[in-house]
Amino acid sequence: MIDVFLVDDHQLFLSGVKAELSEVFTLAGVSSDVDDAVEKIRATAPDVVLVDVHMPGGGGLAVVGAVLETHPDTKFLALSVSDAAEDVIAMIRAGARGYVTKSIAPAELADAIRRVNDGDAVFSPRLAGFVLDAFADTVPTVVDPELDQLTSREREVLRLIARGYAYKQVASKLSISVKTVESHVSAVLRKLQLSSRYELARWASDRRIV
Repeated sequence: MIDVFLVDDHQLFLSGVKAELSEVFTLAGVSSDVDDAVEKIRATAPDVVLVDVHMPGGGGLAVVGAVLETHPDTKFLALSVSDAAEDVIAMIRAGARGYVTKSIAPAELADAIRRVNDGDAVFSPRLAGFVLDAFADTVPTVVDPELDQLTSREREVLRLIARGYAYKQVASKLSISVKTVESHVSAVLRKLQLSSRYELARWASDRRIV
């Protein structure tokens, strides 16, 4: 099972998340203090750390920065009430693999943890755009024969699906039908020799085009 460590200074929320996740993951530990969290995470080496963004003592940024200095393979998923672009971007720049808000459903949170553990970048749909916009000018342009196979519309669909949007949401954003979205996804999967939207999301994440 995936070992998960929880960091949050709101005890009631922490207790609730602990109760929900303990049924599907192994809990490596919990902490509500930055320094204590860093010490315990280094000692337990969990697979995924679920970390609150705003806490006394530097918050999630301090935890992520300190742990990654000594344990660079640790995977962090930020969990916050804040959906501000500056918070999202700061956490990703610090090294978090994803960012979701505390309004997320328990099942969706569990899925996000699994995906982060698998190496995916995970964001609540509205937040993914912040990251894409922030890093758009910093990602070097490279020649990718696989990506070059796709039409401009297929690339648009690819990015939205990889960000976690449902087919209906993609159709609405691009002003096309759901069937057209399905057709584009099928074409993308065929051209890239992938078998599912989850493989597609990982493919896009690995190439930093999410």
